[in-house]
Amino acid sequence: MSKVRKAVIPAAGLGTRFLPITKSVPKEMLPIVDKPTIQYIIEEIVASGIEEILIINGRNKESIINHFDKVPELEALLRAGGKNDALKEVEAITNMAKIFSVRQNEAKGLGHAVLCAKEFVGNEPFAVVLGDDIVYHDGKPALQQMVEVYEAYGVSVIGVQQVAPDQVNKYGIVSGTKVAERVHQVNDLVEKPAIGTAPSTMAILGRYVITPGIFEILEHTGKGAGGEIQLTDGLKTLATIEKMVAYDFIGKRYDVGDKLGFLEATVEFGLRDQKLGADFRKYLETLLA
Repeated sequence: MSKVRKAVIPAAGLGTRFLPITKSVPKEMLPIVDKPTIQYIIEEIVASGIEEILIINGRNKESIINHFDKVPELEALLRAGGKNDALKEVEAITNMAKIFSVRQNEAKGLGHAVLCAKEFVGNEPFAVVLGDDIVYHDGKPALQQMVEVYEAYGVSVIGVQQVAPDQVNKYGIVSGTKVAERVHQVNDLVEKPAIGTAPSTMAILGRYVITPGIFEILEHTGKGAGGEIQLTDGLKTLATIEKMVAYDFIGKRYDVGDKLGFLEATVEFGLRDQKLGADFRKYLETLLA
């Protein structure tokens, strides 16, 4: 069984839920405390043992790749000013992983974005991590948990968590049969079902480990929900050919593509920050008093 060595981050979306700021700033570059959201995603991938990462990019999103590129003039300025801590932090971002980029020329959906990674992935399993979903953990990263499930079962793994029944229309939903603690064999997948029609409340939340058989399927997958090529539809077909499991990963997930979710992440990551947390907590307590 091949190891999971590569990860794909679809980042070509227009970020319409976050307009007007996303008219000029990629949603993946919106900061949570002092780091862009996509850096949290890449840190999770690297902490999970994966160091080759492909970002599926779109128009006017060069700043995403630039963030992980070397900036000699900034490094020279920090070095000359004796700002060694800041210099180490900037250099660490550049050396974090092997990051590649490919352009998704048309906004045809998540399934099409993943298909753009076919040449990069080749004939091996790979991770897909959505830039809208940050998962906080104080132990094992969510993606590492999923890679371990893949290594145990040797099949595609879909990351899920339970959501409220009135929220199922926002997600891909999985129905399955429990086979182990937090692990379900996938029986069916439905993309954004109407409230009251969902087969379960297990929602797909931005983390996947997928076998390469998905690519041939996506090449023949038509438009689904929203008039786009949906990854969920491709996975639904893959599950009829290969066994597939859903894993209820451990960690607090934030939908940072949503304005309220972004604010929740900003506040909670701010409170956890070693340098800012105590003063920020005092400020919030004063504000709410």
